[in-house]
Amino acid sequence: MRFWTTITLILVSSAVGLTYEIAAGRVMAPFFGTSLLTWTAVIAAVLAGFSLGNALGGLAAEGDRRTAISKARKALAGTAALMAISPAVLAILHGSGAQGTGGMLFTVVVAFFPASTLISFPSPLLAKLAIEARPGREGSSLGFVLAAGSVGAIVGAILAGFVTLPLIGSAATFAASGAAALLCIPFVRDTAPIAEDETVPKTVHSVAAVGAAALLLAASLLIGPVCRYESGMSCLDVVSRGTSVHLYADRTEQAAERQPLDPGDDAPRLVLPYSEWVWDRMDRDLGPAPSVLFIGGGGYTLPTKLLAARPQARATVVEIDPLVTQVVRRHMPKAGEMIERTGYAAGHDAVSGDGRLGIVHEDGRVYINQTPRRFDAVVMDAFSSSSVPAHLATLETYERLRDIVDGPVYVNLIDAPDGRLARGLHAILARLYPHVEAVQGPVSGRGRANILLAAAPQALAPLNTLPEDYAPTRITAARAFTDDRGWVGHR
Repeated sequence: MRFWTTITLILVSSAVGLTYEIAAGRVMAPFFGTSLLTWTAVIAAVLAGFSLGNALGGLAAEGDRRTAISKARKALAGTAALMAISPAVLAILHGSGAQGTGGMLFTVVVAFFPASTLISFPSPLLAKLAIEARPGREGSSLGFVLAAGSVGAIVGAILAGFVTLPLIGSAATFAASGAAALLCIPFVRDTAPIAEDETVPKTVHSVAAVGAAALLLAASLLIGPVCRYESGMSCLDVVSRGTSVHLYADRTEQAAERQPLDPGDDAPRLVLPYSEWVWDRMDRDLGPAPSVLFIGGGGYTLPTKLLAARPQARATVVEIDPLVTQVVRRHMPKAGEMIERTGYAAGHDAVSGDGRLGIVHEDGRVYINQTPRRFDAVVMDAFSSSSVPAHLATLETYERLRDIVDGPVYVNLIDAPDGRLARGLHAILARLYPHVEAVQGPVSGRGRANILLAAAPQALAPLNTLPEDYAPTRITAARAFTDDRGWVGHR
């Protein structure tokens, strides 16, 4: 094999491996959420696969060259097949009862370790062939081999994060990674002459392996995407139930809207009990013309309710994913109508716009840190899968919010009763505000509930009623999360 051919193959295989790794972390979200724990498990499993593949490939490279090349080709065909079925394996294991941290770790290993092992299997052979292709220049050849692996990893990371996952989704990214592995097979060959009677059986075996892998790739595409709408950050589904529309992100219900009885009524009828409590709290606490910051757009139901009920109110919604806003505009009737009628793009320097609903597509922490604006209240309702993003659950975040928000802070989270996330966020609010209250909704089959917190510089007036099955709850004192030692995700 020519030197530059082997270098290119090393680069491509490295790119495929990193693309696969990032896609694996993304496709985990609808099943196990997105957290430090899930990403740690994925990275560890994939790197373990890379390590084993390199070790086994190195042993194979020491043997007969033609046999080693044949094994490398089969490994690439196997890679394509395993990458194609990875999302299906993940879904099957989760549907079979793999839950919690233990189930997540088992699923990660079964779904992603085998393909990671096979994609790295050819690398030692390719490195050996590259060095042998330039006798007397072993040092520079080895340097190019190492550089190709690094550049390939960079290319794979950029492709996954900026191109394939946002544009074609995770299922198609897995299929594309497998297809790239298949395309490498014709270039992995021995250029030395081979007797005809030796060539035919090897060719038949290679064609059969490639054909089987190609069929699996095609089948994986026929299965369809993991969710209805997908970007690099969100996996969204929209479900209609009678007169209500429900928005799901990574299989966690984010918002719901019911058509009002009076078609002329601008305000959406809130469906989810947590949003009813937040609105009742806002309705009780805020004046006729408040300026409210919403971190996390969700279904835009609460901003829409505020603007419909308070004609002089203004709302700024910070939503990291533009796809969420697009889906709301398309499927959530009243919220979409409010965005069309009064929404405007609000940057850091925008104090007002043509309407009363400012929309910022940016990370909530970045906006909080950089905005020069002041607000009368803030609703912290940002989620990554079923959990609050760790960088939005720290003492430093809420200290900055206290600097720019004059009134109450409302927080929605999902956790076990008196769970670690609830305790850490409650400790933050108790340190910064003299008045804090907490209510909890019904506990789900997974042992978690919506826990709602409100904190303010002034005493909070009691609400006359609470949503059904919601009640005040006591949160145990705990250590406040910080940027240095924060929330790591549900276990």
